Amino acid sequence: MPRSSPAVTLSTLEDVRALLASLPQADENSAAAARDHQAQLTKPPGSLGRLEDLAVWLAAWQGRQPPRLERVGIFVFAGNHGVTRRGISAFPAEVTGQMVANFDAGGAAINQLARCFGAELQVVALELDRPTEDFTEAPAMTREECVAAFRTGLESPSEPFDLLAVGEMGIGNTTAAAAILAALLGGPAIRFAGPGTGLDGEGVRRKAAVIEAALETHRTALDDPLEVLRRLGGREIAAMAGLIVGARLRRVPVLLDGYVCGAAAAVLRALDREALAHCQAAHRSAEPAHRLLLEHLGLVPLLDLGMRLGEASGAAVAIGLLRAALACHNGMATFATAGVSRSDKALSQTYGEETA
Repeated sequence: MPRSSPAVTLSTLEDVRALLASLPQADENSAAAARDHQAQLTKPPGSLGRLEDLAVWLAAWQGRQPPRLERVGIFVFAGNHGVTRRGISAFPAEVTGQMVANFDAGGAAINQLARCFGAELQVVALELDRPTEDFTEAPAMTREECVAAFRTGLESPSEPFDLLAVGEMGIGNTTAAAAILAALLGGPAIRFAGPGTGLDGEGVRRKAAVIEAALETHRTALDDPLEVLRRLGGREIAAMAGLIVGARLRRVPVLLDGYVCGAAAAVLRALDREALAHCQAAHRSAEPAHRLLLEHLGLVPLLDLGMRLGEASGAAVAIGLLRAALACHNGMATFATAGVSRSDKALSQTYGEETA
């Protein structure tokens, strides 16, 4: 049963590391019960594909059969980045605050998607009037700032949810995400730098050069994933990492949004290879390196719609898939209740020879 809030003391990066060493596991009994229920439903085995897998995944992490989606939360974390002064975005930094105001007024895409898919939207702005440092010159955050942002995410869902979707808003944060991934995965920065909010080819090359400069500035500290997060990330990225961990402590499944959210997840995976077991990749974004990132994380996206908006929009759309999975899992008749024979002959007569 999802819990409302974990009792955690978090004051240092070492506390974060210790937290990752004690994560709860899925409830295999609930997963087995969900699989057994799937086997009784009036359909050929496996015929609903990943919808069946998603229902079992929800049962395993919610710790109950049947799973439910009565209360779904979408959390969007917003932060500003000092590196924007390097000309790495098509939009000025003040757009972050303007978009947060748009979220609050209900005028953004995520507001419409949250309403469409029956989710509660919560937007958490993290010191927008105080951007992180320019990480080509200094660490983006102090240790205290990084821990504070992580803790904000960890503690943000103050009430119980059945599912959490997580995303971000922050001009310049695809540069921070690309820098994190270049540090964690290795390789030239151009491999991870993309157009973000709409850079042309020259802009992408400029972004890659800025990332290379940051990697050189911090190269002696990049063997520690938490230092990678602190030095190259942003408050909203640290907060997303915190929410992902907090959801795991509550045994709440998570939908990850796009490229920037994936960078937060990659930090956690670098600390613990099983840290993302309770997560699904909601979609593959149009940011070119997102495909590479998902392969690294071992996550197969639920959707591939060419989206690149951020603000948890891809994760919000994927909520609809999970609701479809549960509608079938919880609402379909069983062979026994429907009076349908489970023989191969009856199945072929009921569903057509093409399903045999």
